[in-house]
Amino acid sequence: MNYFIEQLTDPWVLFGFFAQFLFFLRFVVQWIASEKEKKSIIPISFWYLGIAGSLMILIYSINRKDIVFIIGSILSTLIYLRNIILVKRINID
Repeated sequence: MNYFIEQLTDPWVLFGFFAQFLFFLRFVVQWIASEKEKKSIIPISFWYLGIAGSLMILIYSINRKDIVFIIGSILSTLIYLRNIILVKRINID
């Protein structure tokens, strides 16, 4: 039990939880936007929350020296950035 209490008071663990929460929020934002429109849509804030969450998880992963999450976070961030570029390009045309 002490191990879990120690973990929950570790600033890096708290940072990791916040990063995961931010990453999770993108689904909430997408769900609310879709409910408003009565169809499935992905608002641009979904991609921004994905980038913020992925970068925070990347920082956490580097601190923890976890190569699996480091690579996953980098690839996710690149995908989210590409989607923002595509959305902005559509809005310009």
